[in-house]
Amino acid sequence: MTIKTQVVKLKVNKTMQKHLDALCDYRRYCWNKGLETWQLMYEAHTLNQKDNPSPNERRVRDELVANKADWQYDLSARCLQLAIKDLANAWKNFFDKSQPDWGIPSFKSKKAPRQGFKTDRAKIVNGKLRLDRPRSISKESWFDLKSYEALKMDEVKVVSVFKEKDNYYAALPYEEEIELKAKTQQKTAVDVNVSHFNYTEGQINILPAKLQKLYKRIKHYQRMLARKREFNGKLATKSNNYFAVRTKLQRDYRKAANIQNDLLQKFTTKLVNNYDQIVIEDLAVKEMMMTHVASKGMQRSLFSKFRRILTYKCDWYGKELILADKTYPSTQRCAACGYVKKGEEKITLQGNKKHGTKHNEYVCYECGYKNDRDENAVLNLLALAK
Repeated sequence: MTIKTQVVKLKVNKTMQKHLDALCDYRRYCWNKGLETWQLMYEAHTLNQKDNPSPNERRVRDELVANKADWQYDLSARCLQLAIKDLANAWKNFFDKSQPDWGIPSFKSKKAPRQGFKTDRAKIVNGKLRLDRPRSISKESWFDLKSYEALKMDEVKVVSVFKEKDNYYAALPYEEEIELKAKTQQKTAVDVNVSHFNYTEGQINILPAKLQKLYKRIKHYQRMLARKREFNGKLATKSNNYFAVRTKLQRDYRKAANIQNDLLQKFTTKLVNNYDQIVIEDLAVKEMMMTHVASKGMQRSLFSKFRRILTYKCDWYGKELILADKTYPSTQRCAACGYVKKGEEKITLQGNKKHGTKHNEYVCYECGYKNDRDENAVLNLLALAK
């Protein structure tokens, strides 16, 4: 059985909006209070290890439960439990730099565009989502939540409810039996680039015109918000106009994310349907973005997300994903004779000044082989497939 997640948009009335907003605020409070307690425990442990044990999930949770205020008993106890559990996982991931979102846990802000909470006591009743009701709320004031699409499961375990741009969503995990894809005896390689991916059958544009138009509008809204903050300072965030522009910005960000996610999902599905072996590069995306050379384009090209989606789909459907080493010279190597360019002969983003070639041209100075740089890289990656 494979665990999948269905994200659905919820139909929420005004009464439930008030209750869900309160739970989002309480989750944020529990996280911040837990992080503060964790840091204080760690500081005390470093000063006196004998009398002060190191912080962990149980100690921090017990400390917060013991010091609960009266108003906290009116809200779901599971918010606190699951917030501290996630905080413990965040600290655990902090010591593993291989994590995609590696970093030290930080405090949550009420100004963040995305707010949410978790519960492990939700149920599916007549095709609707029923969240666990806090004791302080009467049954007449608590409603089941409809969704805009049919739910794919009959029961759920841990449900994540989040709010974006005044809309509410739920992430519902469920188990599904997945059949392996038929073997095609074919292999391919994918060379990722800013704005497009090349593979053996051609090229896919991941920054189409409609997406570039969205990013121009996003830039316009960002400038509007920056000017409001520059002239009005902290008072800018309290104005209705500022809130309206920020809502438009969040809407366009979500549109852009949905368009790119749709492109990547369709492309990766096509790859696992048509090929048994897929070769991609193991890129150090964070290090590449630190150079500030086309860093925004790389971020929008979603290299890491493409690899993550392709990885779990290959696991699901029994296909082989081959990662080329970070040091493999797919761009500099000649696909015909194997000659690798070095020093002044290398191809850069500006091409090659010594030989006067463009950045998208590959010319081998040993055998005279000529090809498009990206197509040459695809052939070099394809050579790694068995």
